[in-house]
Amino acid sequence: MVAVPENPQNIRNILERLVDLVNVQGFIENDPVSVPHRYFVKQDIEISAFFTAIFSWGSRKSIISKSLALMQLMDDSPYEFILHHTDGDLRRLTTFVHRTFQTEDLLYFIDFLSRHYRLNPSLESAFYTGDLSKYNQGQALHWFRCNFFNVPYALIRTRKHISDPMEGSACKRLNMFLRWMVRQDDRKVDFGIWKNIPASGLMIPLDVHVERYARRLGLLTRRQRDWKAVEELTNNLRNFDPLDPVKYDYALFALGAGCVSMDTVF
Repeated sequence: MVAVPENPQNIRNILERLVDLVNVQGFIENDPVSVPHRYFVKQDIEISAFFTAIFSWGSRKSIISKSLALMQLMDDSPYEFILHHTDGDLRRLTTFVHRTFQTEDLLYFIDFLSRHYRLNPSLESAFYTGDLSKYNQGQALHWFRCNFFNVPYALIRTRKHISDPMEGSACKRLNMFLRWMVRQDDRKVDFGIWKNIPASGLMIPLDVHVERYARRLGLLTRRQRDWKAVEELTNNLRNFDPLDPVKYDYALFALGAGCVSMDTVF
């Protein structure tokens, strides 16, 4: 096993090399991000990415399979489906279940998206309010959740599928979704189709894989995997790249999931 470097510059150099190695087109095929990469219309990308991110717990194979199944139920045109579905179209969805995400959850999600897209050309506006020069992702996700359930018929059971940093959640799935939508580079794994939310304000999608090597590298000390841990890790990554801190998600995930080893960069 390669010894973990203690010098921050050495840690940064290792992470940069791993980002360069992992953030490539070949990463897409076996990752959930492959689902929205099947589309070219902005709204189709947003909707397919949103559902795929929400479904992202469990094995990547299962996540991809279930996301593709839902897109097929939407006639592989999610934006058209959201805007113009009929009652008969919705009845087709009663066969869809993913773990604890049940039919009633799906129907409420579609209801929200339908209401949003009838008034807005993009889902981006649901994730910010006010002065974007002071963008705070924790506040933005809290506002999104409040807005998501801001109707009298909102289902209490569905609330567990939209996490809230103000309740301590690490919000891994929503942070990942925002990374996909906002980050932009020449590798084109992330889409970069949202131009208002700054990449510098994104927060790391913290899961067990990212956590494992973040701790080993001394970038995370908080014991709980919660929003404060997300803030600690992201702030440490901003010391390496203040404009694009979450690019290091590629490196930490790949290390933690065993896709690569640190031997690769020595």
